[in-house]
Amino acid sequence: MCGIVFAAQWDTAPGKDADKGSLDEILEQLHMANSVRGPDAQRRHQTSTTEGATSSSVHLDFFSSELLLRGDAPVVQPHVHPNGDVLCWNGEIFQGLDIHPEENDGVKLFDALTGLMDASSIVQLFGTLEGPYAFVFYHHRSKRLFFARDPLGRRSLLIHKPSYTLPYMLLASVSVGANPSYDLAELSTEFIYCLDLSSFEDNAAAIFDACLESHQRLQPNSGAFVPFARPARVNRALPEGQLSPSLSQSLDFIPPFLATAVDDLISHLDRSVALRVRNIPRGGAAHRSNGEEPPLGSASARVAVLFSGGIDSTTCAFLAHRHVPLEEPIDLLNIAFENPRKIRLQVDGNAGGMSKKKKKAKVLQDAAPVDGPLLERYSPDYLVPDRITGLTELEELRRLCPGRQWNFVEIDVPYSEYQAAHSTVKATMWPGRTIMDLSLAMALYFAARGIGQVRSSGVSDPVPYASPARVLLNGLGSDELLGGYGRHRTAYNAGGWQAVIDELQLEMDRIPTRNLGRDDRMISAHGKETRHPFLSLDVVNFLAVLPVHYKVDPRLEVGIGDKMLLRLATRKLGLVEASSRKKRAMQFGSHSARMEVGVPDGGGTSVVS
Repeated sequence: MCGIVFAAQWDTAPGKDADKGSLDEILEQLHMANSVRGPDAQRRHQTSTTEGATSSSVHLDFFSSELLLRGDAPVVQPHVHPNGDVLCWNGEIFQGLDIHPEENDGVKLFDALTGLMDASSIVQLFGTLEGPYAFVFYHHRSKRLFFARDPLGRRSLLIHKPSYTLPYMLLASVSVGANPSYDLAELSTEFIYCLDLSSFEDNAAAIFDACLESHQRLQPNSGAFVPFARPARVNRALPEGQLSPSLSQSLDFIPPFLATAVDDLISHLDRSVALRVRNIPRGGAAHRSNGEEPPLGSASARVAVLFSGGIDSTTCAFLAHRHVPLEEPIDLLNIAFENPRKIRLQVDGNAGGMSKKKKKAKVLQDAAPVDGPLLERYSPDYLVPDRITGLTELEELRRLCPGRQWNFVEIDVPYSEYQAAHSTVKATMWPGRTIMDLSLAMALYFAARGIGQVRSSGVSDPVPYASPARVLLNGLGSDELLGGYGRHRTAYNAGGWQAVIDELQLEMDRIPTRNLGRDDRMISAHGKETRHPFLSLDVVNFLAVLPVHYKVDPRLEVGIGDKMLLRLATRKLGLVEASSRKKRAMQFGSHSARMEVGVPDGGGTSVVS
């Protein structure tokens, strides 16, 4: 993974010299923020379209930082070819190129790109690649600049288009918040963009859009095999006749017609996780946040899971266990916030509130699967729902995965620390700016930092711990693909199976705009990379073409009918507790939402002040 900052400035731009100071200042800030994403190496490369000629030209400024997660040899970006081609690559190629464990995917991709001669060939190449990415590629011979994000938008790339007052172009993986020197927006994933830099003979702001080509990822009549050009469309076939419920309110029996689909889902997810956890280079102590050593003299974890104890994160953890060497620990990052509003309502004796003693008794009652004496050792202020379910699933994973050391990292965030990080998180998530953006960004920011405490057993005293893992698995995506939201049940009640199909297609269409770029910026702010096993295009396409009633049955109760296929698969893997656990949004499970006492919510879409 890397970070990208690219700038283009035109000689013909009015007031260019006056604007140069503004551009230099914002570039310096973006370069600093970008360096945090890639602590292993950074480099800047500058060139122009006329290579020193005195005629009008476009000045190009490339900056990349590198987080080395592929290959054995050190890699420094941008990649620069003797022919003048330049590539800034922020991504992972899991399928589509033959890459050996000791090789770097960015180097292999650059080799492939420099042999291509036209836009059509470049677009086709990216249609054969599976993995999260954002890139900026300058094709020197044609004076064309190509840039894009992957079809699902799993990596951040922000764009500032030239305007009359800010007549330069920016592309950046990072943001430094609201700033008068740019007007950033998330780059759409719909196209692969190509900017013809040889066509600028006038003011850039006036003709920029006319010089910007938007290439369809799936080119009509090309005949090329591009399996990853875009996600498959949802199967629109309706169940035949009066379909009876697939299950009898139980996950213990797999109906015969679902047996193959269950096995295939396990196979697809297992392969997706394997591709994302194998052959990760070892990071040294310099990559730990505070230098704390792993507990008990164990090896360092290279893989961590954003772990709530829900069905998605638990499935990711269990499948990672199959492919991470047994002698290595796997870190389970479990986040909990001290939430003054929750504490005031439940502790200070407000109407409907309760004393700390009564609150702890209620927590123990709600957490029946976890031993009461174990939870007695935890502060009630951090016994949030995700902490309780996380501890439950920790015990289930220990039973099913003997020999594996699971580091359950209790990441407790005091309210004072939340307040101290507010400005940093607000700037990093920009152009995200809503209350919901903030509550989710806060949870991801502190979880990815990985600083907390671990216990060698449930009754042991905690010891400080900072996760050294640089790859974080995230279970995002299953609700969209498998009908896990309450709105899918609402759609069925309103319009039957057809309405569910329509809603699932809307979910697919919205994935690229569901703030994966924001999430990437938050997690990468600590020099970590998130990987989404459920959002492999292999998994996405497999689930899209399945009949709707294979995936979800809204007629069954919550915890069975929602994400039915995944629940059956998880139960088959032996994860009994996780298989029937109901969905809970991260911001509510961790208590990162609605923090301030006496401040009206205003709704999740309200803008952060």
